[in-house]
Amino acid sequence: MALQVHQFLCLSDNFGLLIHDPATGATATIDAPEAGPVLAALADKGWTLTDILVTHHHPDHIQGIPEVKAKFPKARIVGAKADAHRIPGLDVQVAEGDEVTVGSARARVIETPGHTVGHISFHFPDDALLFAGDTLFALGCGRAFEAPAPVLYRSLEKLAALPEETRVYCGHEYTLGNAKFAVTVDPGNIELARRAADISALRSQGQFTLPTTIGLELATNPFLRATDPGVQAAVGMSGKPAEAVFTELRERKNRG
Repeated sequence: MALQVHQFLCLSDNFGLLIHDPATGATATIDAPEAGPVLAALADKGWTLTDILVTHHHPDHIQGIPEVKAKFPKARIVGAKADAHRIPGLDVQVAEGDEVTVGSARARVIETPGHTVGHISFHFPDDALLFAGDTLFALGCGRAFEAPAPVLYRSLEKLAALPEETRVYCGHEYTLGNAKFAVTVDPGNIELARRAADISALRSQGQFTLPTTIGLELATNPFLRATDPGVQAAVGMSGKPAEAVFTELRERKNRG
């Protein structure tokens, strides 16, 4: 059986994510934004936590780990070797291309610096799943807090090269705000306009907008479309290098 994914809210807009391998009973949490909802979700599902996969060091992604680990002391904490000094208690330190297992499921570690210098994403190719943390959002991307915008753009290019059917889970429910920005810099994109309307309807009903897919993001996410003539024209940068266009897009979003 394929990996099962359970998604729920933590804090105000963070996503909690559990992944479960029915073949072995192994279960991982992607980050731990808040212990209470993570533990409640595990209890509701009847799953035993075996792994904590950490995307980056920001408090809203790791602050729940100590309490969760106390409840499940055998759970392995897996995170970036580059951030070992900022993620307490790592049991396994990983880098680009390393393999992480959750039961019989196998993930490849993709280093995706930009939002933080040690950010990593977890790609489960056999299940067509990507856990992107705060690097790639539905219709958006994270802020480039710890590295220049071009570094973040190169990380996004790595993720954009994954198979288009890959389902993408992100760290936050930011999609409605991202959609409102996206239509201002890609105004001629009919698929984006349709998607923005769908997102508005989903959020008005309190429904989640994730997962998305790599293919849908390639078609509608302006941060993956810095080479598109329409996007370039909309920001007054026709013919400019993609990294420069991306930097302008990120700066505009920062000011919004």
